[in-house]
Amino acid sequence: MCAHRVAITGIGVISPYGGDAGHFFERLLAGESAVRHLHTDDLPKPLSTPFVACTGFDPEATLGKPLALMMERFSQLGVAAAFQAWDQAGLPRQPEGDGEPRDGWGCIWGTALGGLAAHERGSRDMWLKGRERVSPLSVVQGMNNAVNAHISIQLGLGGVSTSHTAACASSGIAIGEAFRRVRSGEATVMVTGGSDVCQSYGVVRAWEAMRVMAPGDAQTAPQACRPFASDRAGLVLGEGAAALVLEAWDHAVARGATIHGEIVGYGTSCDHSHLVRPHQPGQVRALRAALTDAGLSPEDIHYVNAHGTATAEGDPVEIAALCEVFGERSRALPVSATKSMHGHLLGAAGAIEAVVTALALREQAVPPTAHLAGRIDPACEGVDHVLEGRRHVPLRTALSNSFAFGGSNAVLAFRAPPR
Repeated sequence: MCAHRVAITGIGVISPYGGDAGHFFERLLAGESAVRHLHTDDLPKPLSTPFVACTGFDPEATLGKPLALMMERFSQLGVAAAFQAWDQAGLPRQPEGDGEPRDGWGCIWGTALGGLAAHERGSRDMWLKGRERVSPLSVVQGMNNAVNAHISIQLGLGGVSTSHTAACASSGIAIGEAFRRVRSGEATVMVTGGSDVCQSYGVVRAWEAMRVMAPGDAQTAPQACRPFASDRAGLVLGEGAAALVLEAWDHAVARGATIHGEIVGYGTSCDHSHLVRPHQPGQVRALRAALTDAGLSPEDIHYVNAHGTATAEGDPVEIAALCEVFGERSRALPVSATKSMHGHLLGAAGAIEAVVTALALREQAVPPTAHLAGRIDPACEGVDHVLEGRRHVPLRTALSNSFAFGGSNAVLAFRAPPR
């Protein structure tokens, strides 16, 4: 089967900054943190933690009230991001708009939590408020494949429609699998990405119990997430969504589509060592698999968007893996962790960071790791940490890392669009 080049023809983001993907990237490039302090009125004890919320997102205004009411928030965010990417790709939402059959076009989505909030809300209504039944929409709102189902229905995509759940690597894997289907010729167009909402009471409490959450109050929250810093104190959860339209290169060129970048490789591995402790050899295998799949050498890579969660154990392992793969060149390898600004979106992390990586190549600019200047942990040295946004940088290829609990690793390789 002939391998096809895979173009990115649409990019969509629902982020805490509002606006489109270009606006999102500019805010990151400026080093602007979207982390704020979250304080709720939950019982039995309010949540009080740094958090990243998409406060400007209005699902009914974006999707229309009938469609929005059918969805849990993770679906609203995901479908909105997919529509944004689809519109940018210049494809009509109705299949009859271009007269081209979409029976082989599909959607692969990533989410770690799915619509868990719908089930939690129903349980709380019964146990705390004495209600006897939950909403009849609970199942369809709560199912993990709700986003890809809605996207496929709304856009008339008759091919594969599925979701991946692999903790923080969920949407990295989803994008990689969508890439493989386009490259193989199985699909001409694929919508892919990820969405998650991490504000559920039980979810926040569970992460707090693991003692990996960064502390913070209204004053300190914006700088709470400090990947690779000697004083890092843990991760910051958030919500959001990101989507890509992947398209066979020849098909995109034939219809005159704008090409925003190219996916050229995808590597996966499993640490097979521990449920939550990262393992350098597993990450090395994923990095090398992505390079091999892309036909690239370490010398070809001009930027790495790190998984970089700001946990004590995870950050040094990732840097060690990069140093092993890139050898002496690692000291000149630009690396940044944008979770320092947009937070950790769990299952959507791979998607939003894939978008950051593609935009870095398109814009020839590298976003920083915020709050890192003057505080790099000696255990995280060995790469060129990007401390401030860099513009007008000649970038040709880049990697985006997703390393998850369970030992699931995914690395995506990107190439800049033609100039």
